[in-house]
Amino acid sequence: MDSFTRIKPLIKDFNLLQSKTVAIVGVGGVGGVAAIALARSGIKNFILCDFDKVNESNINRQVVAYNSTLSEYKVDVLERLIKDINNEASVVKIKEPFNSDSTLFNHQIDFLVDAIDDVNNKYLLIKETLSRTIPLISSMGTAKKTNIKKLNIVDINQTSYDPLAKVIRKKIRDDNLNLKFKCLSSTEEVKLEGAILASYMPVTASAGLMIADYVIKKIGGFE
Repeated sequence: MDSFTRIKPLIKDFNLLQSKTVAIVGVGGVGGVAAIALARSGIKNFILCDFDKVNESNINRQVVAYNSTLSEYKVDVLERLIKDINNEASVVKIKEPFNSDSTLFNHQIDFLVDAIDDVNNKYLLIKETLSRTIPLISSMGTAKKTNIKKLNIVDINQTSYDPLAKVIRKKIRDDNLNLKFKCLSSTEEVKLEGAILASYMPVTASAGLMIADYVIKKIGGFE
């Protein structure tokens, strides 16, 4: 019996799943959970891109955040967790924000998970990924959301009640582009006012799991 005995019968092509490299850009509340779910499901080649360090405000929702990991780079913590799940895992860490100077696309990528929230760089990441014909799923806004039943994976032009998705859609229209891609979005109408981007782990974690599910099924398929 090995670590993946209980999932191999479900996956149509487990060897294919293990051969692919998944990049996760932003390893916070959504991206971190997605990474762990992917590692436990057989993905073993990762590229983790995030410049941030763990701080106390992350503890309520991020899988990398503990009192014992405060001030560590999130990608360092996540690498340890992934390799503790699968000691044969390969993890490339990019400790930088994604922007026009990023080294991310110097690496071979088979599937990309976008989980960053900086609007301009998110839009740049989406455009650059699609221009390279790399399969993509993008996480839109989960801040101030509390209803996991309102989460859906949809085309970007099908999003509603999602301020981040609205901005991305506008940028696409303003640039007169025809960008088609799937995104994780919530149709929950935000009622909480204020500048603090309050986050609820059942929502962020559910978003991460749904993204991981999407990637696994797109790469390996189910029997």
